[in-house]
Amino acid sequence: MNKISKQLHDEINNLKNLPDSDIDTSDIPGTTDWSNAEIGKFYRPRKKQVTLRLDADMLEWFRKHGNKYQTRINQILRHYMDEHQKAS
Repeated sequence: MNKISKQLHDEINNLKNLPDSDIDTSDIPGTTDWSNAEIGKFYRPRKKQVTLRLDADMLEWFRKHGNKYQTRINQILRHYMDEHQKAS
């Protein structure tokens, strides 16, 4: 990580300590139409490394269908979890 200058460090601290009421937002347009908003678009859950035993043929099938097989397995498990949470 690059070190920042004392001047930049001081400027950042001053901005952190600035009360919200002193921030000029007049150049930011207000939003009233949220119909196209996407919930969770930028949400990325924290990942946790685990050891999981899978049937060899199932693991081979996922691997055969390309890289990022662990991500696909996670997506399938998340879909399963979401569907079962809706049913509860």
